[in-house]
Amino acid sequence: MNTLASIAPAPPHVASHLVFDFDIYNDPRIDQDVQGTYAAALADAPEIFWTRFNGGHWMVKTFDRITEVVGDPVHFSVREMQIPRVENPPFFIPLSLDPPENLPFRRAMAPMFGPVAIKALEPRIRVLAAQMVAAVVDKGTCDFQTEVSKLFPVTVFMELMGMDLSRLKDFRHLAEAFFTTQNNGQELQRLSGLILAEMKNLIDEKRVRPDDKLMTHFVNVDIGGRTMTEDEILAMSFVLFLGGMDTVTNVTGFAFQQLAQMPDVQVRLADDPTLVGAFADEAIRLFGVINTPRLVVKAKTIGDANFQPGDMVLNILCVGSRDPSKFDSPNAFNLDRKRAAHLTFSTGPHLCIGHVLGRTELRILTEEWFKQIPAFTATPGERHAFRTGTVMALESLPIEWSVA
Repeated sequence: MNTLASIAPAPPHVASHLVFDFDIYNDPRIDQDVQGTYAAALADAPEIFWTRFNGGHWMVKTFDRITEVVGDPVHFSVREMQIPRVENPPFFIPLSLDPPENLPFRRAMAPMFGPVAIKALEPRIRVLAAQMVAAVVDKGTCDFQTEVSKLFPVTVFMELMGMDLSRLKDFRHLAEAFFTTQNNGQELQRLSGLILAEMKNLIDEKRVRPDDKLMTHFVNVDIGGRTMTEDEILAMSFVLFLGGMDTVTNVTGFAFQQLAQMPDVQVRLADDPTLVGAFADEAIRLFGVINTPRLVVKAKTIGDANFQPGDMVLNILCVGSRDPSKFDSPNAFNLDRKRAAHLTFSTGPHLCIGHVLGRTELRILTEEWFKQIPAFTATPGERHAFRTGTVMALESLPIEWSVA
């Protein structure tokens, strides 16, 4: 609950007209149309504003201003990414490293996540997608999140890493718990320890039994004439674990929540599978789930905003991708919209390394879905649970369809 005790006074360097209170974890203006109500709630806020909730922090909502902040590591660092700030924050590679320190690690990851590598994975991804849909098709109903969206991207990621698929639910639970406790420093440390222990076990296994999977690649890859230390591999695996377990899951869930409301678009996708790529592009633009924090490390003025060292900044990527100065009818789903740059995967030196894989997974799952289930609706009267914060999620999506 929002309480007066959770509100900190705005510091002296914040101009009063830039104060616009918004609780990223529990704002009452947000409903199951998370990104749409986010944009509506912030429509009258300045392009950069200060909220007094969660220790007090800046929020940046427009496309150009977000691009300016995330592209400026001299003033805005990634070395802390928790709001409110916590002691001993988790450390991710390359996510917690500013340029140029992050570059060798991004280069090490790039071959496994580039278009050529992902294209080679497509047949296996398609098999997994078809299996996921086949498991529910005869039921005529399912919770899409629980039975499809929370399982499919996770399975793809676990195969990519060379993980034991029988432990899918264990790993899924860890990822969900981590993102649910983003504002609880002590619990965050406990869950981080559990995830790192799992990754260490996987590293040990691949040293003994190497394969052609991602973790073996990390163990052996050359970065500037050396291999990575175990701590570096752990920090890199940590961020990939969380991204692979949660991000694609949530974008997919929000995309299908929207699709369930558009029978006309469903007809078009079922009749013409070549349109699925356009569906994926528009869904990814509209339904970003990552809001990326920065720590101010050097004073900077942008417009009326006076950023000071120690301030936290949250870039609202999903709102930036609905910026009316960049997109016509920015909150509308338009299957025929011309593909355009957006911020769902961020931009600049920390562009999401998995963006090609994420789009591929959404496209293939949608293609395989419409082969078996050409029309569906959201189950009437059922609530779609969700969470907000630095990573947003759709927790449930009950849907139904006719069974032949």
